[in-house]
Amino acid sequence: MVARYVVSPRGGRRAYPDITSALRAAESRGRPALIEIAPGHYEEALTVRGEVRLAAAEGPGSVLVSRPRGAVLDAFGAVSVHGLTLAGRDAGVDVVGCHTGTLTLDRTEVRAHDGVAVHARPRTSVTLRDSIVLYGRTVFTGSAGLVERCRFTDAADNAIAAIEGARVTVRGSRIEGSRIHGVRVCDAYAEVVGCELTGTGQAALVADTRGELAVAECAISAVHAEGIMFIEQSRGSVDRTRVTDALHGIVTKSGAGPVVRGSVFADCRDTGINAQDAGLGTFEHCRVLGARNVAVFSTKGGAPEVRDCRVEGGNVGVAVTEGGRGRFARVAVEDLTGTALRVYDEGGAVFSQVRVERCPAGLEARGNGGTTAEVTDAVFRDIGLGAVAIDGQSRVTLRNVTAERGGMVAFAVAGEALLQITDSRATEVGSGGIGALGSGRLVARNVTVTGSEGLGLFGTGSAYVDVVDSTFTDCAVAGASFEESAAGRLAGCTVDGTGGAGDTDAVAVRHNGLVDLTSLRTSLPVVRHKEKPAAPPQILQVFNGPVFNGPVHDVQLAWNNGHVVQQQTEGDSTHP
Repeated sequence: MVARYVVSPRGGRRAYPDITSALRAAESRGRPALIEIAPGHYEEALTVRGEVRLAAAEGPGSVLVSRPRGAVLDAFGAVSVHGLTLAGRDAGVDVVGCHTGTLTLDRTEVRAHDGVAVHARPRTSVTLRDSIVLYGRTVFTGSAGLVERCRFTDAADNAIAAIEGARVTVRGSRIEGSRIHGVRVCDAYAEVVGCELTGTGQAALVADTRGELAVAECAISAVHAEGIMFIEQSRGSVDRTRVTDALHGIVTKSGAGPVVRGSVFADCRDTGINAQDAGLGTFEHCRVLGARNVAVFSTKGGAPEVRDCRVEGGNVGVAVTEGGRGRFARVAVEDLTGTALRVYDEGGAVFSQVRVERCPAGLEARGNGGTTAEVTDAVFRDIGLGAVAIDGQSRVTLRNVTAERGGMVAFAVAGEALLQITDSRATEVGSGGIGALGSGRLVARNVTVTGSEGLGLFGTGSAYVDVVDSTFTDCAVAGASFEESAAGRLAGCTVDGTGGAGDTDAVAVRHNGLVDLTSLRTSLPVVRHKEKPAAPPQILQVFNGPVFNGPVHDVQLAWNNGHVVQQQTEGDSTHP
């Protein structure tokens, strides 16, 4: 049977003047105890042993227990606190500490103006329900924890930390204004469900040092850094969660690999999904909306798996750079202001069943020979500049890729890059369907170009083309055109169509004699370029300025100025 004790500073029949005297009486009897506390301010340090319930007699907020130095409540046994306000100012000790057994804080407010508000020590269990924690942090060290419908405000550190093997569940709670993290999991497990986190100074949710974090149905907003971060070989899951107005929506690095499903990353100030420094992760059925820099970013050994996701609005869709990798399947990219897919500087990406619509550029690849991209079963539609453009020494393979409407050139290769195209098509394009420029190499098999406003296929500079079993239909100027020292072969191809551009009759091929035409099927004429006499050196004269002989590139001119400033801008090493 529970023994009842009444605490009242005003006295009364069988009333104790302070909480400490009631606790001593309860401990001496060794029975379960209920201690009812009358309204008031009690400056005491409470040490509670055994099975004890402390309750505010007139409800939450009517009882304040505080101390300027030392702990306010130390629990040993099976202790519950209902409706009290516990306030401490000593940064060196815990305001509330559970040393053995269990502790339940119900409709309780804990104020720690610095340091730890609540500390669940190893092999204990602490429950916070319908409670408020102000300023301090709540720490679970090798313990069990349950947090339900609580509010954590303006923590000077992490609002909640689960460390050293702790197992904690946080449900239906709000965390706001933490100076560092909202919830940190370090070599421990935490489940965060149905919570709201806002205004944290660093990542709202973070798992590190092989921690495990499971997040579901949370809303994260207005954070100064990452919405969610998994690092240092941590793992876990994120389901049906929305991150809004974070620097990065979610970040994985240093071997961490969460599974993220059905989540939204909106209006991120830099990136939506970010895998860096060997970060892993699987992302399914997610949306990235309006990312200011890059929606999905893989760099420096990052290697995400992205499936059935959508990118809408923002700048760049998917960027794989600086040795990053990634596999992207059934991804839709729409309505960007920049490039949809970007592979730079030894990045390696595999795209399958990707759909890109209404973007200025489709796929761009640029870098050394370690820069690679494979694109299979993809559609690029209404692209402003071109579906695929590669440069440097990059290598790109296209299989069953369609480019529809718009774009100056559907598929283009330049520099010393290699572009291989198989079973693909381009329709209603601008200047050309397929182009090889500079020293670029083009290998195409079973490719169809229809309705180009200019050329179907062209090669310039010292490009090499090897095009077999392909068809060029209704190309306004020519099915194919080769100029300068472009070389290669055109074998088993067909050129159809009758119309020309303006007053110019369409031709099948305009060539320079360096491309073998084998088994060409066409009813249109084949024309060889007429040799032109060598032109004199081009001279560009600028009054009171320099004189150039020959082409000039990447130069700035200034004259009649008393002051000239030259500036060179280099990109951030972590962003494309």
